[in-house]
Amino acid sequence: MTATGTTPPRRTAPVTSPPPSDEHLPVYDSLVRERGDVVAEAREVSERTLHEARQALAGAGARPRPARR
Repeated sequence: MTATGTTPPRRTAPVTSPPPSDEHLPVYDSLVRERGDVVAEAREVSERTLHEARQALAGAGARPRPARR
């Protein structure tokens, strides 16, 4: 107990995800069938965005801005 008469909160270990593995995960497989492979889609969008950002930073995709009216 603390000086105020309350019990201090318990400290627990942080929740961590297990390391990725090549194991067959039936729950994941069923979700992919139902909802699509969101992880793969996010990875593709991330890679495309990274590529576009690199091009923009290198000046490869630079286009003049349209004139304001």
